[in-house]
Amino acid sequence: QVQLVESGGGLVQAGGSLRLSCAASRSLFRFNVMAWYRQAPGKEREVVAGIFSTGTTNYADSVKGRFTISRDNAKNTVYLQMNSLKPEDTGVYYCYAAKIVLGSLREDWGQGTQVTVSS
Repeated sequence: QVQLVESGGGLVQAGGSLRLSCAASRSLFRFNVMAWYRQAPGKEREVVAGIFSTGTTNYADSVKGRFTISRDNAKNTVYLQMNSLKPEDTGVYYCYAAKIVLGSLREDWGQGTQVTVSS
């Protein structure tokens, strides 16, 4: 099992920026995909951005052009750069890692970091 530790959340005004970090206890090369999810109060958890082992990235439509996911394999860390933040970006952001082992999906989650965007 891998440990995922998020950091970088906080309170920011609309239009501001934050960078989230997710430090993994094991090499990122072990995972097929790493991603960021978020959960707003009263809403379901949703995927924000993902990065595959190939380097391919995907983004939710609501964050395209504003958020950037990246990885530093040497530091076993995945980042989420968030620019032009909006109040609707408020929520708890979770780091997610997944790998396929013998045909089964193995998933791990971080504990989450709070992001609050004030209007």
